[in-house]
Amino acid sequence: MGMTNSSFKGEFILVGFSDQPQVEKILFVIVLVFYLLTLVGNTVIILISFIDPKLKTPMYFFLTHLSLVDICVTTSIVPQLLWNLRGPAKTITFPGCAIQLYVSLSFGSTECVLLAVMALDRYAAVCKPLHYSAVMNPQLCQVLVVVAWLSGMGNALIQGTVTLWLPRCRHQWLYHFFCEVPSMIKLACVDIHANEVQLFVASLILLLLPLSLILMSYGHIARAVIRIGSVQAWHKALGTCGSHLMVVSLFYGTITAVYIQPNRSFSHTHGKFISLFYTVVTPTLNPLIYTLRNKDVKGALRRLLHRDLSLFKE
Repeated sequence: MGMTNSSFKGEFILVGFSDQPQVEKILFVIVLVFYLLTLVGNTVIILISFIDPKLKTPMYFFLTHLSLVDICVTTSIVPQLLWNLRGPAKTITFPGCAIQLYVSLSFGSTECVLLAVMALDRYAAVCKPLHYSAVMNPQLCQVLVVVAWLSGMGNALIQGTVTLWLPRCRHQWLYHFFCEVPSMIKLACVDIHANEVQLFVASLILLLLPLSLILMSYGHIARAVIRIGSVQAWHKALGTCGSHLMVVSLFYGTITAVYIQPNRSFSHTHGKFISLFYTVVTPTLNPLIYTLRNKDVKGALRRLLHRDLSLFKE
């Protein structure tokens, strides 16, 4: 039984945070501020990486893609969330839900792989400094980015399609603020054990495998620094890897809490707030972390502002 004979009026009701109306008004302001900061922060990262010749390195090439992914993830979710937070109407059409599911899942999966690619870049920078340019050559960087994007799209195509084709028997109350696989498969009126297994396997491949590669990269980095055995080496390694480590911790720390667990333990309230963190908060913090901790980015921003001021004076 597919979508056609298990359908309803053609829309879902995103329950979201409607069980806590007093929280909705506060959330509206918080989410709006975070969304605007996400757009500005990530756009600035993309612009300075594109304009400043000193940032034409693999790290900033990957960071540009991470910023683009963050903009796309939040834009696929936040406008609908803001609309639902501002009033009693909580509906989303079936096509709207399908688009949101595919887009957010695609970009979210891409981010998982991209963070692993960035860990590989950090490993090469610390452990192979003399051969860094040869190892992380432009061709390899482009291939790694294409792999990240294709794996994200492939996962979205498989997971999204399987989820949307589940018979729902007129179940349309979605206890979430956006169309996400763990909450959507709960609408099915058939045994979803196979879907839970499939979701778990996909999560192992696209969450735990990249995370394992990240941990392996940092294991090699730590071993290399311990071998040198100086405080200066630790400071240099933290300067090189600190921003990426913080971003990885924030992203994986929250997203694994939702996806790497039995679906039945996906709590309505906790699941929503955890999802809110990695879809709204983390994309805002990423550019801030890279900007505040990174001398190159701060220098590029200063050069850009100085150039704009000089043009303005002329």
